[in-house]
Amino acid sequence: MRYFVALAAALLLNACANLMMKFGMHDISGGGGWLKDGPAGAVGAILHRPVLIAGMVCFAANLLCYMYALQRLPISVAYPIMVTAGFAIIVVVAGIYLHERLAVSQWVGVAMIMIGVWLVASKAAGQLQAG
Repeated sequence: MRYFVALAAALLLNACANLMMKFGMHDISGGGGWLKDGPAGAVGAILHRPVLIAGMVCFAANLLCYMYALQRLPISVAYPIMVTAGFAIIVVVAGIYLHERLAVSQWVGVAMIMIGVWLVASKAAGQLQAG
């Protein structure tokens, strides 16, 4: 069970990191972007945006949790859960806070993805308990 908790923490941290990157880059997109002043300018842009630093910290914590989960969970189970559940979280948060909109057919796709994640996760939990 603790490996599934680590996987859940990893996917939440990954989703948070991606969203923080989007929020942090939102105000940089104009005027030539963040690389217009070269690598030193890019580092300066990152260091002056705490949300970007927090996003990088979330990515690092995500890696630690994911590696822990992979000690016991098969990657054929962990990776699909990580990617698809993270996708669903990002879609919902992006819709609420970034006003990104999906068509009804896309929402149906998100629901189907979540059903697939549930099927994969429930089967994996049974396999781990039996093994």
